[in-house]
Parts: sequence; C-alpha cells; structure tokens
Amino acid sequence: MKALSPTDILRMKKATIPFTGAWEEAFGSPEWVGVWIVWGNSASGKTSFVMQLCKELARWKRVVYNSLEQRSSLTMQNAVRDYNMQQCRRGGFQVIPGEPLDKFSERLLKPRSPEVVVIDSYQYTQMGYKDYIAFKERHPDKLIIFISHADGAQPDGRAAKKVKYDAELKVYVDKFRAFSLGRTVGQRGYYTIWEERAKELWGEE
Repeated sequence: MKALSPTDILRMKKATIPFTGAWEEAFGSPEWVGVWIVWGNSASGKTSFVMQLCKELARWKRVVYNSLEQRSSLTMQNAVRDYNMQQCRRGGFQVIPGEPLDKFSERLLKPRSPEVVVIDSYQYTQMGYKDYIAFKERHPDKLIIFISHADGAQPDGRAAKKVKYDAELKVYVDKFRAFSLGRTVGQRGYYTIWEERAKELWGEE
C-alpha cells in the first residue's frame, strides 16, 4: 500500500450528503459511505428519527431497512404510515422484514443494490465486534446505519459501545432530539424530531 503525503490526502474527493436546513445544522455534511450508529431509550423518538432520516436520504440514494427487530409488525406498519414513506421516490425506500445477516450481506453484494443500509437493531444481529468489522469491510461502498438499544446514555452492550467509537457519525436520541456526537457536527449539533414535544420535555417555552 502506497504511503500518502498531505497533498495526496487533500486532493482526495469525498462524496458528501447534501444536507440543508435542520439536517445540516445538526450533522453537517457527512460522507455517503461508512458507519453510523443511532441509539436511544424507549419512547425517546428513535424510530421517528430513523424514519425521517431514511426519508431524507432516499431523496438521493436507495435505502434498504432490514427490520430484524420489528419485522413487518404493526409498529413498523404504523411508522411507515405516520411518515408517509410511500412518498419516497420509486425504489427509494424498501423494508426487508428480518433477513438474517449472512443472506442480507449477500444481497448487498449484488449489482445495483441499495447504497444506504439500515439495520434494526444491532443487538438483534448478535454480532460481536469482529463480526462487525468483517461486515463493514465487506461493504466499503455502503453507508451502514445501525440502530441500537441504549443502556442509559450509551449503546447497550460491549460490542455496540465499540461500534460507537468506530462509527463516523454517532447519534444519541433523547427527548425527541437527535444529537450528533460524531465526526461531523453542524452549527446547532442536534435535530429536533418533534418540536412541540421536545420543548415540553426539555422545559423550554
């Protein structure tokens, strides 16, 4: 492998997500590849945030959501309905109701497979950290977003915590706000999922 000079590094062109408005204020301009992790406690607004995020990313790329945890349950159906995911451009958003990770990985290697991958949840994959690294390295051209349970203010489990440290974008959801704790942070640093409820919970007028 060739060693790179500072000039070589600076000449590299990176494809970044053209976020605007509230998305840019929260997350800046992250790359279209790499790993993100989103975690939060129950009733924090995590599912709502992920649906809004998927809908935003589907404006430009194809998003596939592997629902290992909810599968095609009423909860998933309601989330799709509440956020009008059918409004995404044709083929922009698809849900796979719980495909085992080995088969899902094979799917992602096929030509014209979706560029953005959402896996819900990390705990349901039963991956150790070595498994995670192998999965990540097998799909270097994808944006992989793991949804994680929380243990307080941290992802739940030793492996998920290690993923947090490795991920390019780390998003902690609390009281209907999604906070960017990753390597790209916008001017505000958080995205409000539900304005009225967030103000109430954060004690704001």
